[in-house]
Amino acid sequence: MPTETRGSSRPLRSDARRNREALLAAARTVFAARGVDAPLEAVAQHAGFAIGTLYRHFPTRDALLDVIVDEKLRAWVEFGEQAVARDDAWEGLVAYLEGICALQAVDRAFNDVACGAVLAADGSAPQRRRVADLVDQMLARARQAGVLRADFTVTDLALLVLANAGVAESTRSLRPTLWRRHLALALDALRPAAAHPLTEPPATPTELQRALVDPATAGPRRR
Repeated sequence: MPTETRGSSRPLRSDARRNREALLAAARTVFAARGVDAPLEAVAQHAGFAIGTLYRHFPTRDALLDVIVDEKLRAWVEFGEQAVARDDAWEGLVAYLEGICALQAVDRAFNDVACGAVLAADGSAPQRRRVADLVDQMLARARQAGVLRADFTVTDLALLVLANAGVAESTRSLRPTLWRRHLALALDALRPAAAHPLTEPPATPTELQRALVDPATAGPRRR
């Protein structure tokens, strides 16, 4: 289907469509390397265009990020769907976490989305709910199979991903695969055989939401 301009039902001309795709490809590369706060001028320059060309296709940073965030969330949903489709519940959980953590290590934009640094567009809310539903299924299957400690919750998993965001960011230029050791240690702690009672209760959904904020503003980063 031809790409349409924002706010219009008219399809883009072939040259305009090529320009738009070139800008999106550049945005993927620049945001992966520098995060979602990278200057839009860097995106335009990487695509070989003046900044005015970028703004003709994406009038605001939000308009461009809507597309990029949607792609990151689609990848996240795919990780979850592949995990719950596995016959072995533990292997599914491990594959899910490895996929998320690996992408965090190489893609700063995905890392921003994963740790809540970017507020998703309204249209992405169903995808975030889908991720939450898949994680619920994943953990329930693992508990039922007896391979996951009974007190591990959805918010625990979210904070594990949030912790890996820091590991990925601080070790990316030193040893980009060091997150694998951190995750392996965490996975060992999730096994029920060696589980000990925890004195601290899990984070509540409200506490988790408050944790996913930009420290500079004490609130979610506005796009």
